Amino acid sequence: MDLQLKGKVAVVSGGSRGIGRRIVQAFADEGCSVSFCGRDEENLRKAKEELKAAGVNVHTFCGDITDPAASESFINGAAETLGGIDILVNNVGGASGGLKPFAETTDEDWLKTYEMNVFHSVRATRLALPHFAERGGGAVAIISSISGWLGGGYPQYGSTKAAEIFLARELAIDLADQNIRVNAICPGSILWEDNGWDNYRKSSPEVFANFEKREFPSGRLGTPEEIADVVAFICSPRASWVNGALIPVDGSQRRPAVDRKER
Repeated sequence: MDLQLKGKVAVVSGGSRGIGRRIVQAFADEGCSVSFCGRDEENLRKAKEELKAAGVNVHTFCGDITDPAASESFINGAAETLGGIDILVNNVGGASGGLKPFAETTDEDWLKTYEMNVFHSVRATRLALPHFAERGGGAVAIISSISGWLGGGYPQYGSTKAAEIFLARELAIDLADQNIRVNAICPGSILWEDNGWDNYRKSSPEVFANFEKREFPSGRLGTPEEIADVVAFICSPRASWVNGALIPVDGSQRRPAVDRKER
């Protein structure tokens, strides 16, 4: 299927490794110019060199996208360098404070987690609006999580992921008259080399194996490429009637975390 993305400009926050890097690659493979940010200069340089060697038009930004000034520099710099913005993927996310009981979490844990997930998506999308207007519309994908409705993980993280799902629905309604679509992509647990799940698999192989067998009907975690393929389709003109949707990409995963009693 031709996704009709050739010549489009795709901007991805947190695109230098993991799921974000695969999302960037998926758009590049479809003929898009790509912009992405990250905090690790070496990862950014390596990813940029790989893409440019393949003939891709690339813009990168090194900085913390949760900082309002950095967010503005990233989004506006992408539009200036690449000639506009057609697609925005709000991929940066995470949890501050680690996995601990709710009573031990702090206000700072919650505020930082909301900054990483919800507020970064709000700022980046708002900054992209005038650039979308210049192109006659656009598409936004917010990378949420099945943790937005399934308990068992970080309380502060799951709460922000639920907020991202609601945000996507509200923005879809609010921005529809500007020809801007907004959807929430909700990955399950995803495995790649040296990420959190891979490290847990190495440190607690028996617990991980039980988790994988119990929670995944297919007997395995997902891959970054499986998320990236869905994101590319949802942001393409071929998904023009998909708007305000919550789209799980989880292999029918039952719960998003290892049982607390096993940790």
